[in-house]
Amino acid sequence: MKMSRKVFRDLCSLEDAFSTLEENWRPEALSTERVPITDSVGRVLANDIHSAIDVPGFDRAAMDGFAVRAEDTFTADEQHPVQLRVLGRVDAGDAADHLVSIGDAVEVATGAPVPRGANAVVMVEFTKSTSNGVAIYKPVTPGENIAGAGTDIAAGELLLRKLQKLTSRDIGLLAGIGLEQVEVYRKPRVTVFSSGNELIAQGQPLAFAKLYDINGPTLLASILDCGGDPSFMGVLPDDYSILKSRIESALASADIVLTSGSTSSGPGDMIYRVVDELGEPGVLVHGLTLKPGKPALIGLVRGKPIFGLPGYPTSALMIFHILVAPFIRRLGNMSDVEPTKVSASSPMKFSKARGRRELVPVQIITQPNNKLLAYPMQSGSGAVSSFSMADGFADIPETQEFIDEGEELEIELFGKELVLPSLVAIGSHCIGIDIAFALLRRADSRFLGRTINVGSTGGFHAVQRGEADLAGVHLLDEKTGEYNTPFVRFFHLENSAVLVRGYNREQGLMVKPGNPAAIKSIEDVVKSRVRFVNRNRGSGTRLLIDKHFRELALNEDISTITSRVDGYGYEVKSHSAVAAAIKNDRADVGYGIRTAAVLAGLDFVKTDDERYDFLIPRSRLAKPSVKAFLDLLRSSVFTEDLHKKAPGLKTTNETGTQIPIA
Repeated sequence: MKMSRKVFRDLCSLEDAFSTLEENWRPEALSTERVPITDSVGRVLANDIHSAIDVPGFDRAAMDGFAVRAEDTFTADEQHPVQLRVLGRVDAGDAADHLVSIGDAVEVATGAPVPRGANAVVMVEFTKSTSNGVAIYKPVTPGENIAGAGTDIAAGELLLRKLQKLTSRDIGLLAGIGLEQVEVYRKPRVTVFSSGNELIAQGQPLAFAKLYDINGPTLLASILDCGGDPSFMGVLPDDYSILKSRIESALASADIVLTSGSTSSGPGDMIYRVVDELGEPGVLVHGLTLKPGKPALIGLVRGKPIFGLPGYPTSALMIFHILVAPFIRRLGNMSDVEPTKVSASSPMKFSKARGRRELVPVQIITQPNNKLLAYPMQSGSGAVSSFSMADGFADIPETQEFIDEGEELEIELFGKELVLPSLVAIGSHCIGIDIAFALLRRADSRFLGRTINVGSTGGFHAVQRGEADLAGVHLLDEKTGEYNTPFVRFFHLENSAVLVRGYNREQGLMVKPGNPAAIKSIEDVVKSRVRFVNRNRGSGTRLLIDKHFRELALNEDISTITSRVDGYGYEVKSHSAVAAAIKNDRADVGYGIRTAAVLAGLDFVKTDDERYDFLIPRSRLAKPSVKAFLDLLRSSVFTEDLHKKAPGLKTTNETGTQIPIA
């Protein structure tokens, strides 16, 4: 059955959505009963949880549009569109078999894997189908509208720590990496569906272009959090008759029906049609003036509400928290439970969506004066970590376009209590910090470490502003060949901070198993014309990459070398994403740390020993958790654990000692 496309026409505010539902439905508290609870929610973990996979495991389109070589669009504008050949179409869950060459394009749906050769996606709004293919009316830059592999969760990354009490947000992380689900008023029965051909259940092998269903398990836990009795009815395929039959069946026993995905306005999104056909009044609200969550749907059929949540995890879970949870609590006679709110200031200036109310997930840390800071999490609505690792969210009105540094924000907490970390590391992330925090937790069950990953330069700024207890940094000054110390002087931190020697990280070239292209040096990357995957600008590793290319260029401009590198413009944001690109045959070689290569099963050609050090404000040196961290760095326990769990990371005789700043 072919569906025509429906476009959102009457977006409404969150308040109007509440009012519309309440005008048509008057929920009353249900009777009492005894029911079992989900096993893991509220339990304490016995072991650390690390990710065995990258999430996502492939580069995927963040928008509907056309996957292209960004270079082919640079001259495009409304008067002079660029004409490209269309090789075919890739939907979410499909294999990406096409190879995009010069002048080619492949139509992609949101969530679809990006074909090899393409390094950007042009939004469908800036294209027009022609008899010869597609006309492009707006240029894109490399990486635009692409969610890179491993940018959400990295293989080997520590996700949850031993002795941590699980919450519903933690369940989302467990679901996302493929792990199996480990006398009151009657809990409202809430039937939950996920939808999408790309989704598979936990415990199944993860095939290429498939994703573990995050929303289903996470929504079950969220319903339990607010007093509901959830029942998961599986993943619905993109089939209209099956959708209608399964949702109609759920209405027979459920108090509320909850779906995620298939609520937008694309030709494959059918939930709103199903709700309208099942009975009056049908769809009450379709589309909110809210980010994330614009595609949200509210319907009423046979006196029972149907909530359609967006498919992206952060969008789905935020809309559940702010729209669905209050009605579940009301049915369960918990309507007097009010969300906990705290005041915190933003440590940075950031922008928001123009003309739309926005819910921004934040991590909260405390300062020595007990003032709270709210760090915005900007991983995107497709990232489960944005929700799971956040403490709460800021509700920014549609009339405001940006948040100033230092601006006070009201934060609504996801939990009833705010648990503040013992030690905050803000800077460049490394698995070595995770290992150190796990050892500190083992020694003291009350220890809670938090990492906020903003890169080395961001770490220097965080220490300069007095926000971090410590910052992991690895910036190389090309003129002096020194790591980190020149930047202490550059940021004028000689008197206010100390630099503590950390450990060495082996940097080099990641290549396919067996090194079929016989890559032995950076020079081979240029001469062999192999496919290269680059790191993002501003990262410490990118500085090292460009240093090597400049050395090859001698006195010429670096572009004389980089123009000959196939893939220099293909940028990803983590070592793990580099490894994933090679593992998934999107590239032959990339630059990063040995640890990421080993975890991905790749070969590694070492080129550099990089220094990864810790910048610490002098005012924090007396803090017990900082002292414990420094003692640990100097211990044999840390050295042994680091060498065992992180190949390529090595302590030295100077680890844990202060580095003189001349």
